[in-house]
Amino acid sequence: MLFNLVLDLLAAGALLYSFRRDRQKTKKALQAAGNSFLNMLPAMLGIIGLIGVMLALVPQEVIAGLFGSNSPFGMLLISLAGAVTLIPAFIAFPLAASFLQAGASITAVAIFITTLLMVGIVTAPLEVSFFGRKFTLWRNALGFALALVIGALMGVILQ
Repeated sequence: MLFNLVLDLLAAGALLYSFRRDRQKTKKALQAAGNSFLNMLPAMLGIIGLIGVMLALVPQEVIAGLFGSNSPFGMLLISLAGAVTLIPAFIAFPLAASFLQAGASITAVAIFITTLLMVGIVTAPLEVSFFGRKFTLWRNALGFALALVIGALMGVILQ
């Protein structure tokens, strides 16, 4: 909580400094940020709603059974879900907490979060256009493999 307060104060201070240096640029930046947020809002609300419906419809026993026992099938399934899901981290972390409360293991949740952040199946075509096919394939393959290793290590360390 103190950390969040410090970050908020730093952000407010930086905004005030920017405003004093150049009011027009700061106003433009705030407008651009506001427009960006409003453009993302429908998608974010849709994702949050979809996740809420999924968690409401899928019984906790199923989540605990698939992702609570660290079975290879469950770990592969949750890693693939993370690899193909395109949601921002600020939504993913509360979702991960919901998975933990429903009985998923720390390993499964760590694998989900790590593949979500390190592997981009949905964004691969865009990445290919910027960096090329070989780079994109290697980055995603290494990200996927490392996500499994990181998840396993997190499970060992935190359990």
